[in-house]
Amino acid sequence: MKDKKQVFSFLPNIISMVLIILLFMKRTNMFAVVNVGFMCICTVLLILGLVIGKKLSEKVLAAYASSALAVTLYYIRYGADAGFGAFSNCLAGWKSAENALFAGAGNMGLRLFGNLLLIAPSAIICALLFVLAKKKPKNVKLQKALSGALSVVFVLTTVLYLLTMNLRSQPNVERLWEGHDDYLGKVDKATTDNPNVLFILMDDLGYGDVSLNGAIYDTPNIDRIGEEGVNLENFYSCYSVCSPARFGLLTGRYPFRGHADNVIYPTISSTTEFATTRLFNSFEMGANCDGMLGDEITIAEVFQNAGYNTGAFGKWHLGDYGEYLPTNQGFDYFYGSHHVNDMTPFYHVVEENGEYEIVHGYDELEDQSMATKWIHDEITEWITDTVTNSDEPFFAYYASPWPHGPVYAGDDFDGTTGMGTYVDCVTEFDYYLGELFATLEELGVMDDTIIVFTSDNGPALEGSVNELRGGKYLAYEGGQKVPFMVRWGNGGLWDVGTTLEQSAVMVDLFPTLIDLCGVSVNGEKNVLPEDRTIDGVSMLPLLTGDEVIHTEEYPILHMKRENLKAIQYTVPTETVKTNENYNKYDYAVLNENENVTFKYFKNIQNDNSAFFDKYRKNWLHILTDDVGENYNRATVYPEVAEEMNAKMDEVVKSFNENRRGINYNYYN
Repeated sequence: MKDKKQVFSFLPNIISMVLIILLFMKRTNMFAVVNVGFMCICTVLLILGLVIGKKLSEKVLAAYASSALAVTLYYIRYGADAGFGAFSNCLAGWKSAENALFAGAGNMGLRLFGNLLLIAPSAIICALLFVLAKKKPKNVKLQKALSGALSVVFVLTTVLYLLTMNLRSQPNVERLWEGHDDYLGKVDKATTDNPNVLFILMDDLGYGDVSLNGAIYDTPNIDRIGEEGVNLENFYSCYSVCSPARFGLLTGRYPFRGHADNVIYPTISSTTEFATTRLFNSFEMGANCDGMLGDEITIAEVFQNAGYNTGAFGKWHLGDYGEYLPTNQGFDYFYGSHHVNDMTPFYHVVEENGEYEIVHGYDELEDQSMATKWIHDEITEWITDTVTNSDEPFFAYYASPWPHGPVYAGDDFDGTTGMGTYVDCVTEFDYYLGELFATLEELGVMDDTIIVFTSDNGPALEGSVNELRGGKYLAYEGGQKVPFMVRWGNGGLWDVGTTLEQSAVMVDLFPTLIDLCGVSVNGEKNVLPEDRTIDGVSMLPLLTGDEVIHTEEYPILHMKRENLKAIQYTVPTETVKTNENYNKYDYAVLNENENVTFKYFKNIQNDNSAFFDKYRKNWLHILTDDVGENYNRATVYPEVAEEMNAKMDEVVKSFNENRRGINYNYYN
């Protein structure tokens, strides 16, 4: 029995060693947080030992000290900044240039100082407890009283460390800087013939939230883009939540490539309001990625290197320090929020060259009613100055924060539609969009500008998806099928006012804009980076002739939290009908359409909350005649289901073997 007790007494040390080994093997923030969680458990065990056993456990204290030392050394070696943790308070007027150590700067010495400063209170208490445990007391009661009091303080300092620990760590991924720099360095300068680009991205706007797609309220200025251009019936975001969709839009790559599969949380805040949620990135994002990695090639960087003036306005949501900042990702100028409007902190900044200043105070969560007007004024001023003072074209990325909840509308619009704040908010955006179009016309560049309009994903608590199934954060149609319109008055590439049926996806926009704008690399047009996989394909054949671009070779992927939930592509009906089994009946969908679009779910949770424990497995839909995903056709088309299941396995295997899509032949 005594031997068992001795073995048990070493259990905390064994656990500590295992966690430390995992920390340095996996090299992720997540295991650092787990180690600190274990430290918290140790403090509780120490108090229990004093209360129950009347003795301070030196072994538990040693386990605590080992984990604390490991976490400190980890951030000294692998930290991404000076290591001051959550002490980077965002105060009104806060400038990143004046607070460099909190904005991503920091060498080995500063990381040493910062991380030691954070652990110091716990380390001092730990040392005092050790001295008390070793000291032979003259007054036993006094020693026990001191040990008990210090143990309580020990718990508090450890929790404080958990809330303030350094969670900015260097990304643990293969970096692609060589290919990044090589490709961008070869981009040719634009000429006066290159069109401007105004890219408008809404946030959580549903497929049925614009009147051109059947909304029960009017959005005339949004509709104008499709009425004077083309409207796509079947356009998909590459993810059903914010950050991953934006990653795909800007890079032409599925967000899995950049460990950007989940919502990105703020890393900058104070020790008060935000310290509890700042731990989320450690678990949400793999490989310590706090946003879109700097070695991704963004469409903004391509345009910037082509000589375009580039500006981003509105919501960023792809990181808030260092390489993740918008002006370190290809934009000359940024006005807007680094974060999303339902997280703490939330504020607007002006940013240039990786340096930013908070302009309206550090906490705007309570009242966001001015956001639409502020963003409109900024983008209008920037476009006006750019067109007036520069001969180069512009790329303006207008990422509205609306109608992501909590929704707000300005005083002149709040309560005006009789349909609630959601519609008031969208109506206000539409009004100011009309004002922006008027500015483009006054400047004489309306028809020289490619105007793209879409949304990052489907609606959440409010909004319309028409007859589609599901909404935000689901891989069903309502989560990823979004409005899409494009206008180019001087392009002459498509029939004005046309509605197109074939499918496209957000990752297609990178190659499409390069194609449309005639961007060239070493004198050759439509050249994509060779060192990495670009998942998207140019939409030009679709836009000009409604041709199929997403076949089995280039499927549309529907992912959720790093898992491939569904796969979708279009096939000629004649190909399907070559299977004799499908000729036994008069399948109207095959006889009435030249092509059909299949979507296959391997395994997905039911969207009906009454049956949340049910899953749809081996579920095949034909979206051509069933946009609501109402009927499982796997029993009718079993061979198609088997083929799509095999294709899903192929894609997953490819992702797992080469997550970042690296062309190793390029780097060897």
